[in-house]
Amino acid sequence: MSNRKFDTCFFERYAQITLESLLGDDYADLVNEDRPDLQKPDMSLGIEVTRAMESSKDVAQAMLKEMAGMEVLEEDREEMDQIIRSGYGYGLQDGRYIGHLEYEYWHLAQPLRRIIENKVGKVGSGFYGNFDEYGLYIFCKDDLKYDEVILTMEYTSELQRNLDIRYSKMYLSLIDRLYVCDLTQVDKLLRPAKCTSYDISRRMCKEFFLKSL
Repeated sequence: MSNRKFDTCFFERYAQITLESLLGDDYADLVNEDRPDLQKPDMSLGIEVTRAMESSKDVAQAMLKEMAGMEVLEEDREEMDQIIRSGYGYGLQDGRYIGHLEYEYWHLAQPLRRIIENKVGKVGSGFYGNFDEYGLYIFCKDDLKYDEVILTMEYTSELQRNLDIRYSKMYLSLIDRLYVCDLTQVDKLLRPAKCTSYDISRRMCKEFFLKSL
C-alpha cells in the first residue's frame, strides 16, 4: 500500500461512520460527494468535513514517527502494523501517531478559529449548494475541554449571525469523543449553549478505522 496517494476520503468516511454509529440512522444514508463532503440524497443535510490544529505545533516532529525502530508494546503491535500497512493511523494508538499518507492531511491543518472563519464564509456565500441544513464536522488534534467547546460554539454563532445560509450543527471530533453542538440555540445572554458529548472507546476507534480504509 506504500504507493497509495493521500486520500481525504478516509476522513470523510471516518466522519460518516462515526456519525451513524453514535447518532443513529439519521446519518446512515450520507454519501461522500464534494461541496460539501457528506450529503443526504434528498438534499436535507450537507456536512463539510475539515481538520484543525494549532499552528504552534510542529506536525512533523509531534506526530509523524518513523515506524522502523519505534518501541511498541507487544499488545499494540497489531495496531501499529495496521498503521504501517494502510498509511493511516487516526484513532489508533490513542492518536499518538499518524501514517505517512495521513501526514499531509494534518500538515495542511489551520488553527480552529481560522478554519471556522473560512468555512463559515464559504457556506454563507452559497459555495456548498442548496441544502435544507448544513453541518460542519471538524477533526481536532488538540484536546478541547467542554468550556472551550462552548466558546467555539459561541464564536461560530457570532460569525454567522447575519448570514442567510449558516451551519445548524457543528461536530467536533477528538480521538476519544465527539461533541455535537446545536448552533441554532446559541445565545450566551439568553440561554446556555447546547452541546452533547459522546465517548468513543478504543474498540470503537479501531472499528471506525477499519471500516474507513
